Amino acid sequence: MAISMENERIVLCGANAYEQKYYFNERFAGIPESVKEELRIICILFTQEVGGVFTIVFENDGSVSLETDAEEEDVLYDEISSGLLVGEIRRNRQEMLESLSLYYRVFILHEQLDCSDMEV
Repeated sequence: MAISMENERIVLCGANAYEQKYYFNERFAGIPESVKEELRIICILFTQEVGGVFTIVFENDGSVSLETDAEEEDVLYDEISSGLLVGEIRRNRQEMLESLSLYYRVFILHEQLDCSDMEV
């Protein structure tokens, strides 16, 4: 069965405070172990701090999205802190997120990149 990548968003990893579980999509097993561990720590610490569900998702264009959500009846979920923490992760982990995007574009989307796509 062929999978259409046109409108597909793919979860890379995520953590769920309600079930106290972490998920990593094994489709991305080629990502270095050190990066996988960093992703695990980011996801788990996020849900421990603000609750809810936190996911890191590849958009169909290869960009990386950080998403957080909570159950409607969760009065302990801190929406303001979650937004601030997402911004902090984006600032502090910008290089890693850009590398993940590049990985996805090259190894999943099979884009041909030229030197102008790479920063030195």
